[in-house]
Amino acid sequence: MSVRVRFAPSPTGFLHVGNVRTALFNWFFARKNRGSLVVRIEDTDAERSERRYEDQLLEDLRWLGIEWDEGVDKGGDVGPYRHTERFPLYRDRVEQLLGEGRAYHCFCSQEQLEADRKKQLAEGQSIRYVGRCRDLDPKEARDCLDEGRPASVRLRVRPGSVSFQDLVFGLIEVDTDNVGDFILLRSDGSAQYNLACVVDDSMMGITHVIRGEGHISNTPRQILIFEGLGLQVPEFAHLSTILGPDGAKLSKRHGATSLAEFRQLGYLPEAVVNYLALLGWAPPEDGNEILSPEKIVSAFDLKSVNVSPATFDLKKFNWVNRSHLKECPLPRLLTLAEPFLEKAGLVGTDPTLDLQGWTE
Repeated sequence: MSVRVRFAPSPTGFLHVGNVRTALFNWFFARKNRGSLVVRIEDTDAERSERRYEDQLLEDLRWLGIEWDEGVDKGGDVGPYRHTERFPLYRDRVEQLLGEGRAYHCFCSQEQLEADRKKQLAEGQSIRYVGRCRDLDPKEARDCLDEGRPASVRLRVRPGSVSFQDLVFGLIEVDTDNVGDFILLRSDGSAQYNLACVVDDSMMGITHVIRGEGHISNTPRQILIFEGLGLQVPEFAHLSTILGPDGAKLSKRHGATSLAEFRQLGYLPEAVVNYLALLGWAPPEDGNEILSPEKIVSAFDLKSVNVSPATFDLKKFNWVNRSHLKECPLPRLLTLAEPFLEKAGLVGTDPTLDLQGWTE
């Protein structure tokens, strides 16, 4: 079976360090195994998704040197590659689950759900759906739909547990009683994230899902959907969180965190690739940490990815960048430096800064 992985960002902002590392690890894994990388856009957040962010993230990936085989800009045999263009496919799968009794319509209002949530919090219970509509009489449900009452669709979660062997974190097991019947389709007909992921991963033939640690809580829900639809479950590998120097999750208050910011600051793309590869992955044992993308691909193995959180160290990042700058050919270095010199007002005012003459 050929390896197929995917990078599926949401176009709601600029690519940050965590997302870039996820993209890189998917790319490393695909190329090491002579597989395929799919780039799809998960734009289910209609309020925050913008096409300008989509365009920027694709440009950022190209700047890094990441090449993908299928995606929103390239097309492919299993498109379209945007969530919002695939809604009919999600609804078809939900109809399958409804027809088999594996899902049901829920007519609970937001006010009811919020009241249930507050009660569970007050009683120290886990937050999950109470099952009010789970055993609703089919005729009553049909009457409610005929009346035009808003209805979401929930998965009828089976009793027991869900377990999976994470390729980084090892065995993870969750009691389904702590999951509860979750929403597949919202009352407006749009697909919930977990449903869209499962349908897309299945139809796109994804064999390995490599993503951030924050998605571990989504995995049991997605496995339950895979099971309900009778689909092959892919392998999962979750990457540990990236922390700031103070031990807190990396954020704006630690300084630049988006790829766009590092580009503006003048970091080399190969230095970004090199340093982010070291965040959570153990390089070869020869001790050399200055690696080209080709050497990283050759050495990359998910078995060498660490469970412990990685710390973003700006001093080490700068050292990696300086090391790559030393190896950068002068013509390229001058081309990269020219925008910064122009911004400083130096180009064209000082005869010693004749960049064209230097490159010759």
